[in-house]
Amino acid sequence: MKPQKSRCLTEAEIRRLEALEKRYRNAARQQFESRVAYFHRITGGNYTSITVRDQKTRWGSCSSRGTLSFNYRLIFAPPVILDYVVVHELCHLTHMDHSKNFWNMVASVMPEYKECRKWLREHGQELSLENHMRKLGIPVTLS
Repeated sequence: MKPQKSRCLTEAEIRRLEALEKRYRNAARQQFESRVAYFHRITGGNYTSITVRDQKTRWGSCSSRGTLSFNYRLIFAPPVILDYVVVHELCHLTHMDHSKNFWNMVASVMPEYKECRKWLREHGQELSLENHMRKLGIPVTLS
């Protein structure tokens, strides 16, 4: 984790945030693995691995080699939003584009996908460790 330069965090605060991020990344990995296993039975296709990252511009991706990548910050979203991104990427195993067939497949698994896309556009920037901590009433700084 790289704290924003505009903040003056102590070394202890930086280490604390890094440790918390590691815990959330591990929780996210477990959640992604579980949800991929569940939805893969429905969508089919072949994937080779799952990676969890802190992508700046994407919530997920699917490579032509079958690597599914997910943004760990989805762990802070409502579960249906995380599920939508999982379904979206799994459908790319069958349709490596955003064609009508792709969206029809997404809709067949998750009819409410449009609401999920809208939620991500409107609230995605709120999905961060620091915002999550604030919502829980946990101070970001230790002083």
